[in-house]
Amino acid sequence: MGSADIVPGVSGGTIALITGIYAYLVEAISKIKFGFVKPLLKGDINGFITGMFDEIDFKFFIPLVLGIGVAFLTLAKVVTYCMDVHTALTYAFFLGLIIASAVILFKKLDEINLKNILFAVLGAILTFIFVSLNPIAANHSLIVIFFSGMIAICAMILPGISGSFLLLLLGQYKYMLNALHQLQIVDIIVFVIGAAIGILGFSKILNYLLKNHEEITMAFLIGVMLGSLRVPGVEILNSAGLSFAGLFPCLIVAIIGFAIIIILETRFDYID
Repeated sequence: MGSADIVPGVSGGTIALITGIYAYLVEAISKIKFGFVKPLLKGDINGFITGMFDEIDFKFFIPLVLGIGVAFLTLAKVVTYCMDVHTALTYAFFLGLIIASAVILFKKLDEINLKNILFAVLGAILTFIFVSLNPIAANHSLIVIFFSGMIAICAMILPGISGSFLLLLLGQYKYMLNALHQLQIVDIIVFVIGAAIGILGFSKILNYLLKNHEEITMAFLIGVMLGSLRVPGVEILNSAGLSFAGLFPCLIVAIIGFAIIIILETRFDYID
């Protein structure tokens, strides 16, 4: 998830979906209500510890957060290098990942009806418009970084919507990558606090939608993925052009990306 979240145009939520942990992830986050803080304020340490373990699934979150953190710290330079030096091939790989993820989500639909089609089209149109926006020129004050974390994290747990691309639109993407490279602790902590607050609130909404309106939510997310294909598509055409020699290697790499996701989904299907 961390590797995907670093890349503009690819979502960590997509990886959570194909590995079968998505619904559990959203529900686990939505269960955190910080009720365990009340005993602490009263000096009840045992109540605090018991309540914290009741609300937070540490066996799930510790490896997840560690994995995301390691990816952020170790792969940020690798991903940015690939995007700068091998732009067309890198985005072709992302294209294959996204298409395969949309196919996997489509397989989870119980039926294809008019309502699902309409929500899928709506998701595709809104996302296509969103990713067509120009980046906002913004400063890098701590308050801006805080709210950027709040907003971007909501996209990071949605399949098909890239939190990194949202950071790009907010004018914070390269700045936060540099903050990771240079270990600017204050900026990183402020961003993480904003992200934590954002994800705790948004996960409750998403958990409600998945539990009560799963079909149309999934259909909408399929549309979101299809609409987000504009990002890698434009990057590939800008870098490789329309020639066969430029596009053929991209096609091969996209197929490899597609195959990897399908194999992963088959491997992790038992978790669903």
